[in-house]
Amino acid sequence: MELLPEDNESRPPLWTLIRDIAVLQVKLVVDGLRDVILVPASLVAGIISVSKTKDGVPGTEFYRLIDAGRQSEHWINLFGAYKNAPPEVVERNHFGDADIDDIVSRVESFVVDEYKRGGVTAQARDRMHKAMDALRRRKE
Repeated sequence: MELLPEDNESRPPLWTLIRDIAVLQVKLVVDGLRDVILVPASLVAGIISVSKTKDGVPGTEFYRLIDAGRQSEHWINLFGAYKNAPPEVVERNHFGDADIDDIVSRVESFVVDEYKRGGVTAQARDRMHKAMDALRRRKE
């Protein structure tokens, strides 16, 4: 029984795959625990930052927490096993260059524009549905 295709040079060995699976499970648990801690901590830090606002400038607690979260994300390196992926997997780009921040910015701009025009109307709702459909089609 052959566990990997004959093109072994471009694919990771079986034990590398098994190790990557096990390490990913540990990383997922660590990442999940971090997220469970960050949910309430970000709310508290946000409230503190807002309460420390002086002359329209909020406190830095929230963004310090974001920086710590960013550093922990780098340290966890959840998808580090990707470096072992075969070339035919590495070449794929399923989601394009957009990320959730891009999508949120688009929706935010749309809502702000509609608000400036006098509120969200039925026409605006229809346009939002069309925009969401277009985003879904771009992913396919």
